Order: sequence, then C-alpha cells, then structure tokens
Amino acid sequence: MNELEIKDYLPADRAQILIEALPYIQRFSERVILIKIGGSTLVDQTLFDRLAEDVVLLHSVGIKPIIVHGGGPQIGEELKIAGKETSFIDGLRVTDQETLEIVSKVLKDQVGRKIVEAITSLGGPAISLSGENAKLISATSINHELGFVGQVTDIAPHSLRMVIEAGEIPVISTLGIDDEGQSYNINADTAAGALAGAMKVQKVIYLSDVPGLLFDKGDVDTLISSITTSKVSEMVVSKGISDGMIPKVNSCIDALRQGVESAHLLDGRIPHVVLLELFTDEGIGTMIVEEE
Repeated sequence: MNELEIKDYLPADRAQILIEALPYIQRFSERVILIKIGGSTLVDQTLFDRLAEDVVLLHSVGIKPIIVHGGGPQIGEELKIAGKETSFIDGLRVTDQETLEIVSKVLKDQVGRKIVEAITSLGGPAISLSGENAKLISATSINHELGFVGQVTDIAPHSLRMVIEAGEIPVISTLGIDDEGQSYNINADTAAGALAGAMKVQKVIYLSDVPGLLFDKGDVDTLISSITTSKVSEMVVSKGISDGMIPKVNSCIDALRQGVESAHLLDGRIPHVVLLELFTDEGIGTMIVEEE
C-alpha cells in the first residue's frame, strides 16, 4: 500500500483534513484514551514510527494516551534463542519460571523501552511502567497447568492517574503481581480491558493484524463498522468470532460495562490508523458500544 504524506495533497485539501479533525480534537481534549499495541504491530519499523507520531500528536493536542503493549513475536524469538520450547493452552503461553523471566525481560527491556524511546525522540514525555509497579495490576494464577500465567484480580488506578496528571505518557508492560510478590504473565488484551475499565477511559483501542470484525471472516469487504456488545456476544456463540479475537472482544465488553464509552478494533498495519479512526468522519475499523 502506498503511503501518502500530507505534503502530497494540495493546500486546500490539507486545510480540509485539519478542519475535519478539529471537532474531534476539541471533543477528546483532556480525555484519556488507552491504546493496546499487539506485538505484531511493533515488528514493522515504518508502522511503528507512524504509531509513535500518532501518540505524540494526540498528547500535543491535549489528549492523554495510555499505551499497553504485548510482545508475542518478540518473546517467541527470545525463547527460541534460549532453546526454550513454547506451548500454548487456549491461546495462552504456558509459563514456567524461566519463561517468565524471559517474558519480563522482553516486555520491559526490549518492547517497552523501544516504545518509550520512539515517543521521547519525537518530544513526547513517555515513561515505562510494569503492572508490577505499585501493584498496578494485581493477579493470581489461572491454573496450575499454565504455570505463571495470571488473571487480573484488581487494578490500582491511582498510581496511573498520578503519572498522567504529571503530563507523562505511560507505556505499560502487562505483568501482574500477587500479595506474596510473585509475578505473572498477563494476556495483554485482558490487561488492557481491565486497565481501561478501572481508569474509565474515553476510548480503548486495540491494534492488531486484522481489519476489525467481519461478517464473513474470509472477506475483508464485510467489515463491521459499528456493533453493540450483545451482537458481539451472539457472534462469539455462533463462532462468527473465534480464536485470538475472543479475548479482544471479551476485554472490550468488560471495559464498556465499566463505563468506557467505546472500544475500537483497528488494523495496525495501516499507517496512522489511530488518527484515521479518531479524527475522521468515516473512521476505519470496528467500533463496539454498549446498548443504548
């Protein structure tokens, strides 16, 4: 896909783009928006750079972004280098103590640091956090079979609010911790929904390698632009939504039921997809809302 820069447009067209964005900028100013970045979105350097630009622009116009990231491909590569075999149960990576240490290293020292450095290089004030910090994400084991894979038991939003009120952009690695100090690997989609709900953000946005929800999973032309939570639940039951999309839509539903205005499933392979969804009349992905 050819990427058009704004300089490629005529002056009148450039002005129209800015005018179309203005009411959305005014509407979302001072509001908190959570963006969950999938590991696959971070692999393409060009897309990653465009995403960093989007985040800095949002912050510059008064919007308060929170970044929550995964790192599946990067973790898989690091485990392969370490000669560590990986297995999955229901889409969750079985995590022993050695795997957990590798997961923690990749999320915090590689992926999180890369995101922070990209944002700060553009003048954005970003800070790397882990769900373990100040027990931001409390967790407990899902079951013995999965090892140190955790489910979220509580969110401590006050520490995150302090970071945002200080003008920083938090970049959160999805690790949790229990009362005994044991860390857990948390599914990034699940963590994003829990954080969005606890923070009562305006919008929660999920970037992945699919266009959004489709009526026909094999036909991208059947993209669903807007759908309610009840219809989403029906699609899960009928197998219209399956595999890796299930934790995403479930976390969207959980966030919406806690007061989030809308959830968005976007194709992270599209340059500046966040700006296109937030600041244009048509939008670009799937928006999920609660029933009226």
